[in-house]
Amino acid sequence: MELVNNLSRRRFVCALGASTLAVGPLEAKAGVAAPRALRFDNLHTGEKLAVEYFHGQRYDPAALAAINHVLRDFRTGDVGDIAPELLDLLHALVTLTGSERALQVISGYRSPATNATLVERSSGVAAGSLHMRGQAIDIRLADVALPALRKAALGMRAGGVGYYPASNFVHVDCGRVRAW
Repeated sequence: MELVNNLSRRRFVCALGASTLAVGPLEAKAGVAAPRALRFDNLHTGEKLAVEYFHGQRYDPAALAAINHVLRDFRTGDVGDIAPELLDLLHALVTLTGSERALQVISGYRSPATNATLVERSSGVAAGSLHMRGQAIDIRLADVALPALRKAALGMRAGGVGYYPASNFVHVDCGRVRAW
């Protein structure tokens, strides 16, 4: 899939709210946004989750809890709160790429203990990683080439984007815009 080189802010907003903008007149008057759903495949635990996490005008607490569980630290079992902003970023990214497959999760939430261990082992792990705050995820999509996924994430200018072709994943987060 070929993506536009420079995704304008307007196109990003449209991708983020594509389903929101496609509501009928009654829903628009009521301020009801279209539902947002994601599918996850945790490659370390084998767990799969398809969930509608936002509907009406709110995030679904039960759906968020299910997402927190499937994206937990697979090394320790610790569960952290995944930021809804990260979920919305993922929803926009899936919409933008046109993917029809689940997000393959390499790493979601990371406990401080796990992060400290990884920092000791690798210079490529940030001591203050946004994974520990539920604001970062390492992913790939089976039906989107890794360079195209990276390009789409960079074009969104919605947070940090790390590219790890040797490990076959892209890091995205809802922190400040930066790339490595």
